[in-house]
Amino acid sequence: MTVYHNFTNGEWTESASEKTVRNINPANTNDIIGTIKLATREEARDAVESAYDAFRDWKNTPAPTRGKIVAKFARLLEDNKEELSKILTREEGKTLAESRGELQRSINVAEFCAGEARRLNGETIQSELPANFAYTIKEPHGVVAIITPWNFPVAIPVWKIAPALVAGNTIVFKPAEITPATAVRICELFEEAGIPKGVLNLILGSGSEVGDEIANHPAVKAISFTGSTEIGLKLYKQVAGRGAKVQCEMGGKNPVVVMEDADLDLAVESTVQGAFGSTGQRCTATSRAVVVDKIADEFVQKVVERAKKMRIGDGADEHTEMGPSVDEKQFKTVLKYIDIGREDGAEMLTGGKRAEADGLENGYFIEPTVFDKVTSEMRIAQEEIFGPVLSVIRVKGFDEAMIAANDSQYGLTSSIFTNDPNLIFRFVHEIETGMTHINSPTTGGEAHIPFGGVKLTGIGAREQGSTALDFYTEIKVVYVDYTGRKREGNLY
Repeated sequence: MTVYHNFTNGEWTESASEKTVRNINPANTNDIIGTIKLATREEARDAVESAYDAFRDWKNTPAPTRGKIVAKFARLLEDNKEELSKILTREEGKTLAESRGELQRSINVAEFCAGEARRLNGETIQSELPANFAYTIKEPHGVVAIITPWNFPVAIPVWKIAPALVAGNTIVFKPAEITPATAVRICELFEEAGIPKGVLNLILGSGSEVGDEIANHPAVKAISFTGSTEIGLKLYKQVAGRGAKVQCEMGGKNPVVVMEDADLDLAVESTVQGAFGSTGQRCTATSRAVVVDKIADEFVQKVVERAKKMRIGDGADEHTEMGPSVDEKQFKTVLKYIDIGREDGAEMLTGGKRAEADGLENGYFIEPTVFDKVTSEMRIAQEEIFGPVLSVIRVKGFDEAMIAANDSQYGLTSSIFTNDPNLIFRFVHEIETGMTHINSPTTGGEAHIPFGGVKLTGIGAREQGSTALDFYTEIKVVYVDYTGRKREGNLY
């Protein structure tokens, strides 16, 4: 059985801790992949200090040279795409097709960020003073902590680590405890790409101990976090209180609005894929379908029929469409919310229980679940479930649909299905989300396009695309007076 090691100051070391967590295949709990020894606070401090000691040399490394290492990592990621896809599927549970998609997204992000190393530009600004030259440069913060979740254990670390490195920061990377294998493999590939000692450090441990130690360490100047809203807000308060920068990408409760003129088959398939793809374990998953009354019956009937046909099973099977929940805790959480939906009076049309079929008995499989006649006051319409559960909210028309769609504390992504250009542009104007889609699912994104949300979904700068390096850099303003004379008066 594999015992996963920390990576500190360029060395792979086994934790001295006696606390362990098993890495279990969620599709078959008899398959124990490996064991993590949960790192101690002292080991977390060592990781931060290693990053701190490496910072000056890394900052002084020319940005294009830093970019070449990230570019080499992208090539190595591409060379090892199939291997990593299989590790990801076995560890997290998503289908091989979904894992391959995640790996390709990661490759694209690394390629894009490597190119940004040659565009780490400032600007020249006309000064109001004579014979003065004013310009800006971008500089790194220093040590940056990267804290990532289990649902995209390759893509999310890559889209944080790659821009942080290109910007000249050194990194302490703490992944989720239940997806260590992918995190270790990412760091192995960066090591193979030639990352200098101490620039990238991996620490495997709990949020309550390792995460807390990192958050409070004065050498950590910025933290980029993706995870639950509850933990994100707590982290934001903790870190901002000592003056460090914080970026949090948190929950989502994403709506799809379906109007009466929509291509119904397209809307149904997109909604099903958005709701049940990746077992609903995406922050961009479609969790609410806001549908006008005129077509609601037909839409619901088609969604239910499609949900019943979803092929559930081990993601390693190429024919599987939906895998398991990631672990027992998440499995029980989803079943709890299904009970809450029933208790609140929603009409459950399909699913609602553990999936039972040959080959599923040892996994955390839940049937795709559809609730109809949900109201915005119900908990299943307001709280993030992170499972294969879709809530259908019926409305009379567009205005009521917008009220329902925006009735959420979250604002990550959304979509509308209609062929009416007036409604399309009204929707884009009125929807309260950071991203939106027209006639396509709520899920999906591209490496060169910004990613993030509003309301309680996002705090701090957006990620990826043209905004990828924003969080990881500070702007320094430089004034050059080349008159050689004493300045008269004051300049504010």
